[in-house]
Amino acid sequence: MIFAHRGANKEAAENTRSAFDKALAYPIDGMETDIQLSRDEVPVLWHDRLLGKLGHPEKHIDDFDYGELQAMDFAQHYSPQAKPEGIMSLQGFLDAYRRRTRLLLEIKNRDWEQRDRQQNKVRQTLAMVGQASDDRIIVSSFNLDSLIYAQQSRPGFPLVFNFEYNQTLDDARQILAEHSFLHGLCLPIATLDAALVELLRGKGKAIAVYTCNSEEEIGKALGLGVDILISDLPQKALSMRNSKK
Repeated sequence: MIFAHRGANKEAAENTRSAFDKALAYPIDGMETDIQLSRDEVPVLWHDRLLGKLGHPEKHIDDFDYGELQAMDFAQHYSPQAKPEGIMSLQGFLDAYRRRTRLLLEIKNRDWEQRDRQQNKVRQTLAMVGQASDDRIIVSSFNLDSLIYAQQSRPGFPLVFNFEYNQTLDDARQILAEHSFLHGLCLPIATLDAALVELLRGKGKAIAVYTCNSEEEIGKALGLGVDILISDLPQKALSMRNSKK
């Protein structure tokens, strides 16, 4: 399945309604986005640690209330001619897109946040999604503790652990042995290989890869038969997938 990374982020500002709408102009299978909390604890869509793209290089999302973030222009950094767009809330995203495509929600828990705030982010995300009866909506994170907490809060919900570039086959083997509840792993395409695929397939786990943009990266993901291919260029990935078929 081809997932648009933060929407069609080469055609509009990432994680905005414009980017998501442009992504859905292609026959994609899903969209990936990133969840953080505003200062007043509203789940919003933003990837970066800082707001340098908005002219606040030393500020985080959680330095501002939701109302303040709505008043900012999250599209101008992409193009001065872009229609102004305030930040998108997770609830607004789910209301607009959950019935139109699959969703991969990455919870961004930061090292400067208190643990109760990180857990609040997890609880709110799961509550907004509701009870999952399938894998049309998946939650992922680089923070394993957050996924453990999510499993405790909502047993059976499809949860995917995101691997860093320095993590190995041995790490995958250990994590899957200790946390069998995981729905799968999301790995950098650069580190995915046949041995990792064999391990995950042997345990019945889903395989997602990020971020496949070049022909080499997309071809590798298709050749290894991954379940979810995340790309900044979903139209290229779709074309190559169709050619392979």
